[in-house]
Amino acid sequence: MGLNLTQKEAEKSLLLTTVEKMGRWAQKSSVWPATFGLACCAIEMMSVTNSRYDLARFGAEVFRASPRQADLMIVAGRVSQKMAPVLRTIWEQMPEPKWVISMGACASSGGVFDNYAIIQGVDHVVPVDIYVPGCPPNPEALMFGILKLQEQIMQGIPPKYQRLAMEGHTP
Repeated sequence: MGLNLTQKEAEKSLLLTTVEKMGRWAQKSSVWPATFGLACCAIEMMSVTNSRYDLARFGAEVFRASPRQADLMIVAGRVSQKMAPVLRTIWEQMPEPKWVISMGACASSGGVFDNYAIIQGVDHVVPVDIYVPGCPPNPEALMFGILKLQEQIMQGIPPKYQRLAMEGHTP
């Protein structure tokens, strides 16, 4: 007994796309952040995984302890001069493609810590794709940043370090 479908029914049951679009959809739907909480913002970063905010529904639920298993680094808090080389090493250990979110005023610009001990923006150490403002930003703001990153991935916009390399700059 065969299944007879009209052309209209057959068209409704098919999904047509390209391999590139399917790959980008899979990538955006499974962003795995590395845990890199440095100060107060880390508490808000951890909050996005609880049942109230449920980051898992966007495919970014699994915070990885190993940089080799993560493709997103969320820098949450101030970065000291001593921590900068560690941050860079962890970023270099992440597999490609990889993205960076700068979470909070301290990570983005040094915040209120305008002194010799604090890096005045994590973008001096690693290339940043998304900046989430606030002191500290609330979990909704971080989720919005992650959704913006997922939009960039879906649109095929390469990570910042790849765009810098295309322009001839060293990330």
